[in-house]
Amino acid sequence: MLYPLARSLMFRMDPETSHDLALHGMNLAATLGIPKLLGAETVSHPVEVMGLRFPNPVGLAAGLDKNGIAVDGLAAMGFGFIEVGTVTPKAQPGNDRPRLFRLPEHTAIINRMGFNNLGVDQLLKNLERSRYQGVLGINIGKNKVTPNEKANDDYLLCMRKVYSRASYITVNVSSPNTPGLRTLQHGDSLNGLLDALKTEQARQARLHGRYVPIAVKIAPDMEADELTAVANALKAYEIDGVIATNTTLSREGVENHRFADEAGGLSGAPVRNRSTQAIRTLAEALDGALPIIGVGGITEGFDAAEKIEAGASLVQIYTGFIYRGPKLIQDSVRAIQALEG
Repeated sequence: MLYPLARSLMFRMDPETSHDLALHGMNLAATLGIPKLLGAETVSHPVEVMGLRFPNPVGLAAGLDKNGIAVDGLAAMGFGFIEVGTVTPKAQPGNDRPRLFRLPEHTAIINRMGFNNLGVDQLLKNLERSRYQGVLGINIGKNKVTPNEKANDDYLLCMRKVYSRASYITVNVSSPNTPGLRTLQHGDSLNGLLDALKTEQARQARLHGRYVPIAVKIAPDMEADELTAVANALKAYEIDGVIATNTTLSREGVENHRFADEAGGLSGAPVRNRSTQAIRTLAEALDGALPIIGVGGITEGFDAAEKIEAGASLVQIYTGFIYRGPKLIQDSVRAIQALEG
């Protein structure tokens, strides 16, 4: 398998430069059969979640392909579903570079990208060129310059624009890299957003003759009582799914690394236990009312199965995929198959 060699070459470059190069070449690589050389293999294990049929339960988390330019190439890696974004109403550059840091000793990444993207209209143009017919999630957020009291407007605008193209829509209220965004996960702010989203979802379903599920992506840094409050709100407003979790502000496990003091969200192996515990707490509070998509710290097949055992119905990977390549997808699917018998 050539992926370790490819990773070694890419890791010699600046992290964001190598990311961009890989992303822009991914569709061409798929047409040339490169994913198979890197170890890609599609493993079937169908599952139905949120009224959608997934060919396998292992998906790509949002953040890797914010602008939807590499969906076909990513699908060729063997993912059961792809989530693009986070996308905002208007294009924005994100935070200043450097803003992406590898911690290979810990199989981890710290990022403070800041929702850098080309805007929702460009995302949709890019997706028009894709041949992908599988399950596509579109992750939506608010622009940095939009005050929180007007955040609902940004989410609703994005939702209206992506509704006809998305298989499901993810509402990102948990990135640590947009000031004040995480306050939208709590209390009246969360209730007001969920109410507005459900009203607009019903309107769009009538207009398009198709119901598109909504999932809310939450942070791993909440206490158990806060997670229970979120779960109760999601149940009350009949949200279709919850994604647990985003990156963490904690530096537990990487305290002595040279990048530990860099601002941003930590992902990869160090967030695994924190994410899995959040899933367990949510699963107990939700009691089957809506499905959980587990993400955070999956770097081997066991980690994916652990998230399912904790109460998730699907899992997503990102940082683990960067370090392990497409073999992680296969290993994860097979570990889930073994768990489920």
